[in-house]
Amino acid sequence: MTHLPPPAEELRLLDAELRQLDSRRSQLLARRAWLVAALQQTRQQPQQAGAQTRTQPPPAAPPRPETAAPSVQNVLLVLGGVLLTLAAAVFTLVSWGQMGITGRALVLGAVTLAALAGPALLLKRGLRSTAESVAGLGLALTVLDAYALHEAALAGTDGAGYAAAATAVLAGVWSAYGLLPATAALRLPLPCALAAAQFPLLLWALSAGADPYAISAALLVTAGLDSLAAVRVPAVSVRICAVVGAYGTGGSGVVAAGWLSVTADGPGAAARAGGLLLLAAAIALGAAWRVSGSGARHALGLAAASGLLTVGALGAVARFAVPAQWVVLVHLALGVALLAGLRAGRLLPDAVRHGVAWASAVVQVLSLLWALPVVALVVMGPAGWLGRVWSGAPSDARAAVAVEAPWPSDAPAAPVVLLAVAAVLTSVVRAEQWRPRARLGALGLLWTAALLLPAILAAPYLAGLAVLGVMTAAALYLGRTTASGARITALVLALVTAADLTLVSLASQTATLVVLSLLTALLAAASWRSDVAPFTAPAALVYAAALAVATGGAVDWPPARTALLVLVVPVAAALLAPRLAPWRATVPVEAVGAAAGLLAVGLAVTDPPLLALVLALCGVITSGTALRPDRRSAGYAATALFVLAAWVRLAAWEVGTPEAYTLPVTIPALLVGALRRRRDPQLSSWTAYGPGLAATLLPSLVAAWGDPHWTRPLLLGTAALLVTLLGARHHLQAPLVLGGSVLALVTLHELAPYVVQVTGALPRWAPPALAGLLLLALGATYEQRIRDVRRVREVLGRMN
Repeated sequence: MTHLPPPAEELRLLDAELRQLDSRRSQLLARRAWLVAALQQTRQQPQQAGAQTRTQPPPAAPPRPETAAPSVQNVLLVLGGVLLTLAAAVFTLVSWGQMGITGRALVLGAVTLAALAGPALLLKRGLRSTAESVAGLGLALTVLDAYALHEAALAGTDGAGYAAAATAVLAGVWSAYGLLPATAALRLPLPCALAAAQFPLLLWALSAGADPYAISAALLVTAGLDSLAAVRVPAVSVRICAVVGAYGTGGSGVVAAGWLSVTADGPGAAARAGGLLLLAAAIALGAAWRVSGSGARHALGLAAASGLLTVGALGAVARFAVPAQWVVLVHLALGVALLAGLRAGRLLPDAVRHGVAWASAVVQVLSLLWALPVVALVVMGPAGWLGRVWSGAPSDARAAVAVEAPWPSDAPAAPVVLLAVAAVLTSVVRAEQWRPRARLGALGLLWTAALLLPAILAAPYLAGLAVLGVMTAAALYLGRTTASGARITALVLALVTAADLTLVSLASQTATLVVLSLLTALLAAASWRSDVAPFTAPAALVYAAALAVATGGAVDWPPARTALLVLVVPVAAALLAPRLAPWRATVPVEAVGAAAGLLAVGLAVTDPPLLALVLALCGVITSGTALRPDRRSAGYAATALFVLAAWVRLAAWEVGTPEAYTLPVTIPALLVGALRRRRDPQLSSWTAYGPGLAATLLPSLVAAWGDPHWTRPLLLGTAALLVTLLGARHHLQAPLVLGGSVLALVTLHELAPYVVQVTGALPRWAPPALAGLLLLALGATYEQRIRDVRRVREVLGRMN
């Protein structure tokens, strides 16, 4: 069976084929003309000699035309139609008054009828493009006819009312013109008729002085008619115009109706605005139903918009029927009710059902966002106790979380919202890939709701603390017994609840000590043989450090003495870190231990003797860590801590001798250098002994140059001599250079007064004369001195 397209579509296909044939014919004619010219040129040329071997290149092909013939034709037709339309407009607006009524009617009527009748004749001759241009001119002339009629005979009528009637008449006339058998092949009249049909209802409402409700209704009715045309009319151009009109007028009507709903001051006004929103919802749902088969995405969006508009319409009415704090619950209930569309099965297309489900999800998300400020207040509000530690237990759990912040009046609805959304997640989500995530989300919402309840119910302060403690313990238990995804969720909930519990407990001294002790014990127990140890073990140490600080404050210890309690945490970290290696908790535990050590140092900084003790103890702890094969590098930190401890102790004793500070560094450094040289004989003496020797020799040299006594220079010179002799004995470059340099400088310092004295006793001409003689001697033996310097350099170079 052969299926033939509609006549209009078949005519369009034929026109397209004819245009292609015209284009191909133009190309072939151009090629034929070139070939004829080439043949004529070949015949006119004289015969060349047979010996000619060089061949001429073929002539170049003519340039291809940049624009096809049909395109040129369309441009010319469009320009001609535009010029004729402008001429008609100038004639109507400017030259109209120079003619009588009869002449005016005859001219405009004749021109309009000719422009509208011309396309039929042109179509019969196959001139489709010319017919479209003339038809456009005729449609523009009808608009000018309407304007001329108003100016000539109906000038006293209302402009908006006349415009409404004129656009309605034009829409009808253009539609009839486009549906006539003789002009049905034209593609311009019907879209123009639909564009004109966007204005009659709106202009009529404006001319009648209608209220905003009627204007919104006019926009929505127009959108409904556009939607009907979009799904019923087969012509593509008409459907595109209808879709644009539907979204434009429909969107304007929805915005206006939404504004009326928000600003409604009574149930009557809210009901009228809600009715308009329901009308928009019905239009969107009908359009989604009709396009669900061919456009699933459009149907999904329209169905979702319909669901949201329905919730907004009914919720606006309920706003005046229930207390303000429960309005969000009404909207949430309406959003959840939309999920009944998922049970509709075959009654609704899949795209429509999924769109309604998306609308329900949007309503639920908005409800959660509404509850978010209450959750933030309960979770972050207790941070206000950081500036009022141990100022006294509050009256109830609500005062404990709000501190000085105002408590929202609609807070009681927040846990209900959370529980409702959690129930939806557990009961509605059925897909295998989404169900585990939905359960985790429901768990988080249930946990958040339970976190809000003590403050919502204004429970006693101790009862609120007990609830938070039980929730923390339960979350830690779930983290040890559930799967990986649930374990992470439970762990996050446990840490958040523990932090909230700690902040709330800061109001009371007893509560703080008890809570920190319990949290330390709970987190430590959860860290033993558990996959959550990388998180719970460091957290346990953090709470242990906080407990140590709180204990010191409770017994009125100064911060420096409290630092000794805090050092228990680094000790525990050093002991537990290697045992927690199977659970990859070693590095986090050691990091917290190091942070606790820094905290202890910071607490003891005001008491130098205790600071020295704390640094020494930190060095002992670090030395114990350095005994592990994988932490040998910690020995450097231990050495630095011991040196700092010694320096602080000496400073506390008011010791000003630099050797007391430098020798504790030099001796261990030289011992370490000797050990390294024993293991690696090729190691440079500068690397092994240079830092240790410089740590004492250089500061002592600076002190000796400013010391008026002889004791330090003598001891420093003796030490430098011994170092120099040892360097020479063992052929070590660093001791020889450093010891010799310091010995020379000390000798120069000691002999300087005598040199100055001898210089003062000589005549003034003697020092320049001696300098001249020295230069002459050096010049005379220059080459020998160069050889001596090279020999010394070679000797030093052979040393290690």
